[in-house]
Amino acid sequence: MIVSTRQGDLPAPRPATAEDVGAVRAVTDAAYRHYIARIRVRPAPMDAGHAAEVAAGHVFVVGEPVAGAVVLVPAADHLFLDSVTVHPDARGTGLGRRLLRFAEERARELGLPEIRLYTNAMMWENREMYPRYGYELVERRVDGLYDRFHYRKPLAV
Repeated sequence: MIVSTRQGDLPAPRPATAEDVGAVRAVTDAAYRHYIARIRVRPAPMDAGHAAEVAAGHVFVVGEPVAGAVVLVPAADHLFLDSVTVHPDARGTGLGRRLLRFAEERARELGLPEIRLYTNAMMWENREMYPRYGYELVERRVDGLYDRFHYRKPLAV
């Protein structure tokens, strides 16, 4: 697990491989498990098609063993940040900030002018965090079982 608390010491995210699928699933489950009781449904990232996302090149991981992952899906006019996961043992190390910064780097690399994401309305930690990193609330929308806050972050490309 990551032991450094200085962001400069954090390894760069790398594309996930088929060998990482189990670790991505384990980190995602560990990161989101505590939300089940709060939102009364399994968070969508826990049931994602991790193997398909990895095969599509959308997943990037950090750490040996994997301590964090980010799922980034390019669209025509934005990069969709589908999920950011940090293993509970790596919280407070700056890994989440590093993954958010990587998402911005990736969007710029792809020539995309903004990042979009959503978070569950009951994940108030995320709703407090994203504006601190420059994300603006666009709307609140119910999608099936999920009450979500949608955000965007315009980027200078």
